[in-house]
Amino acid sequence: MPLELWLDAALGGVLGLLVGSFLNVVIYRLPKMMERQWAAECAEFSGQAAAADAQPFNLMVPRSRCQACGHAIRWYENVPLLSYLALRGKCAACGTPIGLRYPLVELATGALFFFCVRHWGLSPAALAWCGYSAALVALACIDWDTTLLPDDITLPLLWAGLIAAALQWTPVPLSTALWGAVAGYLSLWLVYWLFKLLTGKEGMGYGDFKLFAALGAWFGWPALVPIILMASVIGAIVGLTLKFSSGLREGGYVPFGPFLAGAGLTAMVFGPASILQVVGL
Repeated sequence: MPLELWLDAALGGVLGLLVGSFLNVVIYRLPKMMERQWAAECAEFSGQAAAADAQPFNLMVPRSRCQACGHAIRWYENVPLLSYLALRGKCAACGTPIGLRYPLVELATGALFFFCVRHWGLSPAALAWCGYSAALVALACIDWDTTLLPDDITLPLLWAGLIAAALQWTPVPLSTALWGAVAGYLSLWLVYWLFKLLTGKEGMGYGDFKLFAALGAWFGWPALVPIILMASVIGAIVGLTLKFSSGLREGGYVPFGPFLAGAGLTAMVFGPASILQVVGL
C-alpha cells in the first residue's frame, strides 16, 4: 500500500482516538440526560413542578470530573490513550483507578477509523463509515450499561444509511437499503410479539428493532440473515458464560444491542458473506 495511503489512514486513526474520547462522554452522559428528560416529562404530566437542576447537564457542560473526588480533569489529563498511560490509569488527584474501558473505547474507535480511511481513502464514503463505526461503539456500550439504545443515535444512523446509499457511498442500491431497513425492523418486531404471546414476557426492546433496521439500511436486506445469525450466536455464548460464572445482572438478562453492534462492525470490516463462511453456510 502506498505511503500516502498509510499516512491518510494514520490521520484517520488519530481522529478516531479523539472521537473515541468524546464517545466516552456520550456513553456516560446521554443516558443520564434521558433520565432527566423523562423525570421532567413525568412531572409535567402529573402537574407537579419539575425539580430545578443546580446546573445544566449535557454533552458539553459541566467539565469532566473524577467521579470519586470531583477533581476537574485538565486538558493534558484528557489526551486519548497518552494521558491514561501517563497517569498509570489513576486519577491525578486521589489515585482512584480509571476504568479500563475509557482507553479501550478510544483505541477501538481509532482502529475502526484507521480501517475506514485505509479501505475507502480520504473520501465522503470513509467519513460516512467512520460515523457508522462511532455510532455502533457508543450504542454497544450504552446498551450494555443501561439496556437502552437511544433514538438520538439509532434513528440518525438509520437515516444516514439511506442517505449514504442514495449518494452511492455504500455498495448497496437505495431500494435494497430501503427494504433492508423495513425488513430489519419488522423481523425483530415480529419475533418480539411472537415471544411475548408465547411467554408473556418481553424478549427485547424497541431499540433493537431500530438498530437492526439501521444495519439493514447500511448493508441491504440480503445481509440481515448473516448479521442476526452472528449476533445471536455470540450473544448466546456470552449469555451462557455469564450464567455459569454467575455474572448475569439482576433479572438474568443480557442486552442484545451490543451483539448486533458487534455483528454490524464485523460486517463492515469483513463483509456480510464472510460471516456465513465462518459458520459453514
